[in-house]
Amino acid sequence: MNQIVAHNIKSLREKNKLSIDELSKLSGVSKSMLAQIERGDGNPTVSTLWKISNGMKVPFDALTVRQKSPYEIVKLSEIQPLLEDEGKVKNYSLFPDDENRRFAVYYLELAPGSYWKSEPHLRGTIEFITVFCGKLEIQSDDKTFIVTKDDSIRFKGDTIHSYRNVGSEKISLHMILYNP
Repeated sequence: MNQIVAHNIKSLREKNKLSIDELSKLSGVSKSMLAQIERGDGNPTVSTLWKISNGMKVPFDALTVRQKSPYEIVKLSEIQPLLEDEGKVKNYSLFPDDENRRFAVYYLELAPGSYWKSEPHLRGTIEFITVFCGKLEIQSDDKTFIVTKDDSIRFKGDTIHSYRNVGSEKISLHMILYNP
């Protein structure tokens, strides 16, 4: 934990263009203690960390949060898909909207003859779909669209809409849901 705190404090201090001397004045924590903490040598108390977070005007958790890697490999074989139409539609959540990034990325497979009716998503949601193989029928707002291999479509996802495999081969597609 000391290494995590050390990294976070130094990163936040540098991001805010603060010297150790300036952070010391803002937080009331001595320069030598701050330097020790940033090297990972110190064992700061909760009280000291509160002083530092208040001095930098950041939430306390910003000092203790584990940093996520800037890279992530998602293996389809390790994801349990959501199933629709008795398992004929497999929906793999590749990058869920779990970090307030305002979009989610899915990979779907639709067996021949499969059908899936989707409830409206959040107000303002837009769907972006690219079909990699197969022939997809999408119904939205009383309109019907056919999307085939290497084609893409964008449509409002905040109304009832449906997907149907109208071809003879399995459909594979990527879907991005954008939530403004």
